[in-house]
Amino acid sequence: MADITAAMVKDLREKTGAGMMDCKKALNETNGDMDAAIEVLRKNGQAKAVKKEGRIAAEGICRIAAKGDDTAAVVEVNSETDFVAKNETFQQFVQAVAEQAVETEAADIDAFLAETWKLDSSKTVKEALVDKIAVIGEKLTIRRFAKLTAANGCVVSYVHGGGRIGVIVEADTAVVNASVKEALNNIAMQVAALNPQYVATSDISDEFKAHEREIIKAQIEQDPKMAGKPEKVIAGAIEGRLNKELKEVCLLEQVYVKAEDGKQAVAKYLEQVGKENETVITIKRFVRFETGEGLEKKNEDFAAEVAAQMAGN
Repeated sequence: MADITAAMVKDLREKTGAGMMDCKKALNETNGDMDAAIEVLRKNGQAKAVKKEGRIAAEGICRIAAKGDDTAAVVEVNSETDFVAKNETFQQFVQAVAEQAVETEAADIDAFLAETWKLDSSKTVKEALVDKIAVIGEKLTIRRFAKLTAANGCVVSYVHGGGRIGVIVEADTAVVNASVKEALNNIAMQVAALNPQYVATSDISDEFKAHEREIIKAQIEQDPKMAGKPEKVIAGAIEGRLNKELKEVCLLEQVYVKAEDGKQAVAKYLEQVGKENETVITIKRFVRFETGEGLEKKNEDFAAEVAAQMAGN
């Protein structure tokens, strides 16, 4: 039996919004397995909103570089403190990393770090990073990059919160003008704000849908209002809830954040803009980086640290 700590209960509570005792019980049932505990809470209808990305705690920034209308890259570089993340030297370095990424042919971060640094051909990207660590005096990490190139359209970008979120969106369109680019920039802002996981429902695997049906079915079975309902009614309720959930995670199905009627879906907005510009606008892919997502930051208790130092003197 795993030792269930208060920190584990707190983490699960933050990720799900469930009650403290429910979190503790779920962790005990799953022998401390966090993912399994989340499943238990979801099936019991106790998880209010599972934060799949984990706690956003690491410092750093995202930056974007573009090459023409058809290519853009986004990078995330992490630092240990917010103080360094706001430092101009650090920010200039991250922008240089983005400029490197928009030219790269590397398929992964290891290959990217191993390639020649464009600002100094005597160094690799990793060696340039090490040099910057020596200058700044703090651990820095080039965590990830992504590059999109449009074959039949354009790529637009959006940076939010001074670099907290970076988004690039690739679209097919026969017309690339100010109106179309403005619309796509609005879509990039939508991605930043509502964090969709897919472009369209057609991108979602049957396995994911089947898994979500199981979760919803377990929730309905515990709903007193659904007790004794015919199987046909229950099946309809499951599909209804699933469709509602999928609309929330699929970009084209989401309500457009600037919709004047508060109802227009993103797909309808793009259709409207396309007609106005005599083209068809098709979102192919998007990438959304949020600084520190999925990373845990050291929980520093400065009062305890000072007390410990005083005790040692």
